Amino acid sequence: MASKEETPPIAGGGAGRGAFAFISRGWREVRDSATADLRLMRARAESARARADRELEHLLASASALAGPAPLLPPVAAGAPIAEVEFVRRRIQPKIQELRRQCSPRAPDGGWPPGASSLRVDLSGIAAIRNAVVAEGDGAEGRRVAPWKGDQAAEGRKEWEVVRMLRSGLKEFERRSLSSDMFAGFRGRGEFVEKFKLSLEVPPLDLTEILAYLVRQSGPFLDQLGIRRDLCDKLVQMLYSKRNGRLMYHPLSEDRTLAENITEELDLRIARVLESTGYHTDEGFWNDPAKYKILDNRRHVAIVTTASLPWMTGTAINPLFRAAYLARSAKQKVTLVVPWLSKSDQELVYPNNITFSSPEEQETYIRNWLQERLGFEADFKISFYPGKFSKERRSIIPAGDTSQFISSKEADIAILEEPEHLNWYHHGKRWTDKFNHVIGVVHTNYLEYIKREKNGAIQSFLVKHINNWVTRAYCHKVLRLSAATQDLPRSVVCNVHGVNPKFLNIGEKIAAERKCGQKVFSKGAYFLGKMVWAKGYRELIDLLSKHKKDLEGFKIDVYGNGEDSEAVQTSARKFELSINFFKGKDHADDSLHGYKVFINPSVSDVLCTATAEALAMGKFVICADHPSNDFFKSFPNCLTYKTSEEFVARVKEAMASEPQPLTPEQRYSLSWEAATERFMEYSELDKVLNNTNGHPGRCGKINKARKIPLLPKLSDVVDGGLAFAHHCLTGNEILRLVTGAIPGTRDYDKQQCMDLNLLPPQVQHPVYGW
Repeated sequence: MASKEETPPIAGGGAGRGAFAFISRGWREVRDSATADLRLMRARAESARARADRELEHLLASASALAGPAPLLPPVAAGAPIAEVEFVRRRIQPKIQELRRQCSPRAPDGGWPPGASSLRVDLSGIAAIRNAVVAEGDGAEGRRVAPWKGDQAAEGRKEWEVVRMLRSGLKEFERRSLSSDMFAGFRGRGEFVEKFKLSLEVPPLDLTEILAYLVRQSGPFLDQLGIRRDLCDKLVQMLYSKRNGRLMYHPLSEDRTLAENITEELDLRIARVLESTGYHTDEGFWNDPAKYKILDNRRHVAIVTTASLPWMTGTAINPLFRAAYLARSAKQKVTLVVPWLSKSDQELVYPNNITFSSPEEQETYIRNWLQERLGFEADFKISFYPGKFSKERRSIIPAGDTSQFISSKEADIAILEEPEHLNWYHHGKRWTDKFNHVIGVVHTNYLEYIKREKNGAIQSFLVKHINNWVTRAYCHKVLRLSAATQDLPRSVVCNVHGVNPKFLNIGEKIAAERKCGQKVFSKGAYFLGKMVWAKGYRELIDLLSKHKKDLEGFKIDVYGNGEDSEAVQTSARKFELSINFFKGKDHADDSLHGYKVFINPSVSDVLCTATAEALAMGKFVICADHPSNDFFKSFPNCLTYKTSEEFVARVKEAMASEPQPLTPEQRYSLSWEAATERFMEYSELDKVLNNTNGHPGRCGKINKARKIPLLPKLSDVVDGGLAFAHHCLTGNEILRLVTGAIPGTRDYDKQQCMDLNLLPPQVQHPVYGW
């Protein structure tokens, strides 16, 4: 029970009682304002509401003590205004100044004391003001005042709710003081109320702060214009350093750079100003708030690719293994989404006249092929989307909206294998709107292929900017298998592919046989790959024809099928080269185990799967000194060349020596286990999977105190605008045909509807109108 004490009379007569009654009414106004604010804050956390309730009890107790039965005020004496001004100057203003000093986080020496970033208020100054008011009151005999409850240290932890109540009360107090005749002489002294009120307000943004934030958010756009990121950072530092004196809401971290500290301080500054206005958003201008929500503890990963078995190409094999190894984790469910081709397109694409009459039949083929090469049961789902084969581009183009073949319940994380290819003519829902996190994996150096065509320079220039456009609009993160690919927005270089475990087993078997003294390499050199000029056949024929005499007696066997098979063989016969041509085979075929040297002169590949497979089997690999082969250079059996003369020397060296067995570390670096670890790290998928909120981009920094509302990033607005423009352009059939799209691929056709049991596009997307 708090002790009570008698209130001494005020020496000042009616003027003192008038001031006392006025300030009492001010406290009642604070109480009413606080009650209204509390009704609006009921949805807040229970702890914050409890603190606000306790503070309200303090205010009500003080207001009740001051609001006793007040006598009628006598007429104001002529000297009352002077007495009131003297009362305010002598009693109230020193306490207000003391409170302002306690509220300010800046130390007297200009530094920042520990804990200043929390901006908490010591309410002991408010208690001192109340005591000063009570000490000046008179005519209150018999009135008992309970002192301010609670420990001052505990009250110091109360944050902004009480300050907002005080601010509302002071505004009313100032208004009445300026309009009251009794306080006419106090008008000149109202400045301290205004200063105290401003100390509780969040200062508005300066022009330099706005410019600094605009420059920082425009970083990706300025990067496209060729302005380096470090120049943007320096400009932001220069602008922000010229701001007017502002509070730093968080102390600077010593373990981070100045640019990082300024970036965080600027973000918090913007967020604090927005918070003071009541603005809050979880989504950007272009985002869809209705996204996947985690109902159980497992996330869902959809892998969308541009090819499927039995087409033995990298974009068919590598995504299949990625799905199998990602599905081994209990954290996520995996769906592999592959294209379905009509019977006529299957005959053009799939080798050995293999065709399928239904998606279920092809799924069975895929699972059987995979099971023969894995040592575990792959638990993932396979889904199909309609596609059409383009003879001109020699690739499969999606028909219709590919994203619709992943249900909204499973639209969590998307991995787009060849994101530029998938989105060239994509006319459907934006991937980053439907999915929480979208990762692109670049497999192909399209610019290198296009440069070899007619008007290649112009076409490659256009394709380069289109690739930038679609990957920025549809991906959060892009992985490039090697530096041979186009430098795309938000991209990093990392080899996230492994080799089929079967090749590692073959390599171990060959090493064991060699250890026992058996001769395992009975054949010379070979090359394996799709027989098109761009896959290295042009370079191979040029090298062999140029150094025909230097490589006299050297023979090479070539395995492959493709559109340029006849032309390649005709060229080899023209130069009378010692090349034996065979139909394409699986690289793990027993007939290929006896070759000692694998030659791959291609410079159009991004990361040649056949090269990695040959290294895994313990063979020599001769390849160009090119960015696409950087990952393989660390292996002792990889022999690179820069000139045609070095190529001849490398061939002679490999034919005259034996390859070294792989170490366990080298074998592991080629495996899919290691590739999956690299993929999880460089795509930040491990952080996304550990983020149980299911929201994009919230797996990195954690807010130190609480969630702070931020402005939608300018880059997000630009990306949304690019996606919207792309959606409009790809909806025009004439523009699609002009840019090389297959006619009728904006929607799937009747045959694909029958094969995949789909509703016709007119039913899926009806057009209403007369």
